[in-house]
Amino acid sequence: MRSALKFVTVFFFAAVTAAGAQNAVRFDSSAKVFRLDGGDVSYAFGINDRNELQPLYWGSRLGAADSFPPAHTNEGNASFDMSTSATPQEFAGWGAGLQLEPALKITFPDGNRDLVLHYVSHRIEGNTLSIRLKDVEREVFVELRYEIDPATGILGRSAKIENKTAAALMIEQAAAATWTLPHGTNYTLDSLTGRWAGEDQLQQEAMHQGQRVLESRRGSTGHQNDPWFAIERAHTNDQDAGDVWFGALAWSGSWRITVEQDLLNQVRVTGGYNPFDFGYKLNPGESLATPVFYGGYSSHGIGEASRLLHRFELAQILPQRPNPHPRPVIYNSWEATEFNVTESGQETLAEKAASIGVERFVVDDGWFGQRKDDHAGLGDWYVNQQKFPNGLKPLIDKVHSLGMDFGLWVEPEMVNPNSDLYRKHPDWVLNFAGRPRTEGRNQLVLNLARPDVRAYVFGFLDKLLSENDIAFLKWDYNRNWSEPGWPAVASDEQKQVYVKYVDNLYGILRELREKHPKVEIESCSGGGGRVDLGILRYTDEVWPSDNTDPFDRLTIQDGFTYAYTPEVMMAWVTETPSGPNYAPLSLQYRFLSSMQGGLGVGSNLNHWQAEDFATAKHLIDEYKQIRETVQHGSLYRLVSPRNGSEQSVTESVSSDRNQAAVFASLHSSQFGYPYPLLYLRGLDPKAQYKLHWITAKPGGDLPETATGAFWMNSGLQLNLMGDFQAAAFRLDRVAP
Repeated sequence: MRSALKFVTVFFFAAVTAAGAQNAVRFDSSAKVFRLDGGDVSYAFGINDRNELQPLYWGSRLGAADSFPPAHTNEGNASFDMSTSATPQEFAGWGAGLQLEPALKITFPDGNRDLVLHYVSHRIEGNTLSIRLKDVEREVFVELRYEIDPATGILGRSAKIENKTAAALMIEQAAAATWTLPHGTNYTLDSLTGRWAGEDQLQQEAMHQGQRVLESRRGSTGHQNDPWFAIERAHTNDQDAGDVWFGALAWSGSWRITVEQDLLNQVRVTGGYNPFDFGYKLNPGESLATPVFYGGYSSHGIGEASRLLHRFELAQILPQRPNPHPRPVIYNSWEATEFNVTESGQETLAEKAASIGVERFVVDDGWFGQRKDDHAGLGDWYVNQQKFPNGLKPLIDKVHSLGMDFGLWVEPEMVNPNSDLYRKHPDWVLNFAGRPRTEGRNQLVLNLARPDVRAYVFGFLDKLLSENDIAFLKWDYNRNWSEPGWPAVASDEQKQVYVKYVDNLYGILRELREKHPKVEIESCSGGGGRVDLGILRYTDEVWPSDNTDPFDRLTIQDGFTYAYTPEVMMAWVTETPSGPNYAPLSLQYRFLSSMQGGLGVGSNLNHWQAEDFATAKHLIDEYKQIRETVQHGSLYRLVSPRNGSEQSVTESVSSDRNQAAVFASLHSSQFGYPYPLLYLRGLDPKAQYKLHWITAKPGGDLPETATGAFWMNSGLQLNLMGDFQAAAFRLDRVAP
């Protein structure tokens, strides 16, 4: 009887799951309305009386039987604001009097620039909807793709533009999608801005009529803006309350997101290729695919919005999806040796790193070519025989004998003018013929859009990985573009470099991973200069900032996690005093800051004392007990370090709610005021949890065991006092 009941129950839930998956995308043919459902989200749009795609709803999941009336166009309020601008569209061409941000703008050979896209047909396959649009007169087609994630309700949207005319046309602007929110006046825009060594600063501003542009014109993602946004309705200080719409663009080149509130207080967000200096010649029979623009919704605040995005990235974006393994503890030798890399010196560091529990040893810059400083050697990817007389194998074998795997720094897209490669192929870099070539960090950017450059880069990386047992590449990219010319192709095709460069970058990464499936890769660009959902499909982790000051990092990490999962956020323990603030901070404080992401050690171990090694070994051992929770759990920002806050507190809760890890830090206590009471979140209120201190107990009277309800509601007092203090503890569910 019990077995039969179990079978019926399993069959019932399997049937419901299958039915839900089949119905994730539906089309009401009578009302001409499409509806997509996933997680706690519904998204709907219809075909209006002008045969355009018109958004209808994006928000909390609706009842299965709920339906929408047919879409209908809105009248403009005067001859100056026509119906085309008053009526939101899913993907608008620039034409028919459109005054708002278009998704697509084209110039035809005869000088015509009017583009009006109408619905032609659609196709539904599981969680994916494809819709075909066509210009009202010319054979220009756009295929829109929608794919909804059943678990989080995050929707991926993209477009493919096809030229079926008899002549070439010029695409001057191409977005992946336009997102439309309910009209209103009480919105707050969240974005991430910054600079080198000061990335991911969360900005929050009230929205008003007009445009707010987030962009990079740099050829890559850029430090100055992340391709991410969130829009809160009726913003509150409670991170887990309120309506939030959010999105992230999966593109690692020049990009733009335009947030627009029109004269009727309708909010639109359009994102894709940056139209600045953009022009993509599309010959007859050719097509151009845009990046994917992901969008999501949460009715439980910006905190839940970021947790949804983390879950989505882990399950749908990262290379090891849907279950990426936790990031190993690494040691990187840069601060210890810089360019003065030698086999014996690296072996000494490896022995010391292994003694504290490091799992991956990484040799940074200086191992190749004639690389004695940053003036020479980039592009010449052979092992320096003076530094490694027998190649890398003896060092790799030594690292393996110590129980660690081996990683290596590379910067494949760059070249020093003082290199054999540049002397042989000066035409391989981005340049305008006859114009000066601007150097940054004494280097130029290889034009990866060129097939011969792509072949060279893939070839030397493939050779390096085939000949050496390398588990990890730290892939660096240390400058932005200048002179983005491509003299080898026709003048009207040169601006394709913005697309083809990144397409080839992705292609190299994809092929390397297919041929060397055990190799993991980090995206680094002078810190966070190339972090986005495009590069994260091919790289396992990223370097958020060259600023490793542990206090500054709290704010950088706080901002970073609004858009990206802590799984990919590498954080190093480095020398003290160091960083832009040159502040002397304890080793424990430095570790606790870095333990909130993927933990690394970058200090010069040759300078450490016995007590430093003991502290590091203890904290690394403790980190390994909470690593899964920190990297894959639900993140709650209990106290923000932003806006001059003296305190910072984060809590990570495992997906099964069996464990929580809490990190608390204090910049400076003032006037004897006590540390804020902590109210934990996300625990099972009925479960018993046992307290375990990762650091020494900082005072306060806390029970050894209590219910989740107690930990969340009683208010926990930590007696942190002084300057640059920190403490950490974990809670483990007690078996009933």
